[in-house]
Amino acid sequence: MNDESRLELTPSFAAPLTIGPIQLDFPVVQAALSGYSDMSMRVIARRFGASYAVCEVMLDQFLVTFKDRSKNKHFLAIADEEHPVGGQLMGAEPIQFAAGAVKLAQAGYDVIDINFGCPVRKVLGRCRGGFHLSQPEVALEVISRTRDATPPEIPVTVKMRRGIDDTAASRDNFFRILDGAFDLGVAAITVHGRTVEQRYVGPSRWEFLREVKEHVGSRVILGSGDLFSAQDCLDMMRQTGVDGVTVARGAIGNPWIFQQCRALYAGEPLPPPPTVFEQRDVINEHLRLAEELYGEKRGITQMRKFGIKYSFLHPDMEECRAKFTKMRTLADWHAIRETFYVEDRPGHYLDPQIHAGTSECG
Repeated sequence: MNDESRLELTPSFAAPLTIGPIQLDFPVVQAALSGYSDMSMRVIARRFGASYAVCEVMLDQFLVTFKDRSKNKHFLAIADEEHPVGGQLMGAEPIQFAAGAVKLAQAGYDVIDINFGCPVRKVLGRCRGGFHLSQPEVALEVISRTRDATPPEIPVTVKMRRGIDDTAASRDNFFRILDGAFDLGVAAITVHGRTVEQRYVGPSRWEFLREVKEHVGSRVILGSGDLFSAQDCLDMMRQTGVDGVTVARGAIGNPWIFQQCRALYAGEPLPPPPTVFEQRDVINEHLRLAEELYGEKRGITQMRKFGIKYSFLHPDMEECRAKFTKMRTLADWHAIRETFYVEDRPGHYLDPQIHAGTSECG
């Protein structure tokens, strides 16, 4: 990214984001993150400025047989304050996929998002996620049946990667699915700038996003890939012309990225990274929400992985992270808090290199 690309983005540069009938006041949203974007994470993201968030991906098979029991009720939990919220769906069979979409709509999700992007090997081996990019006919049948089964007032969106690989055939399949999806009534498509084959290795090709946006014209495209700072988000919109961006790994343990994006978007200076006390207060609230969602024992277990991510912003990151990896009880969190969060000091911005081993399913 050259210096010119880092000029401040003013509100006149990008319009508010529209997903079907849903009007969002800000074009930076929280992506679906497998194992992470539950209700607790989404609520925190919304409070810090994300205009929209998507739940962790759910299997159609699971939804079709879903029983609302205490051990799994968290999967479909939605807080009143987080609407509009998207439900992301993944599967293999078009008919079952559509049935899963109905379950998400009945649960109260405002948007149904189809996952054609997950590059995880066990997902591909079951003909799900990114595998659909290799079979346009099946992919378009999934979209058609899902759109037909979902109430007309609920938008259907799609998440894609730029193809299975970089072959000409893969490129042709991508554009066939892209064009066909919009023809079938999809409201917006998120495009990740990596191939399925790449998984999370190597750079995301933002120039491909620019090509896609130019190809579709006024239809809504969101960009994804390598968004670890507020400036990255605004640079992607400027350099590619996409209508909005979805922040994935860059938002885990870092909801401040949305607050920082809004500041730059308004032409204001980049806010400083959160202080130690600001981090402590958000972790406390995130834990409260997790306990409310899962119960105390399971909530603290869930918070261990979030705590590890929050520690990346701490001035004593290595030591703090090591303690979070061993957190098992509420007393463990209290010990961490009394050791690392008792003195208010400046924090750090997220280092993207730290997230090299983290993956979202998309």
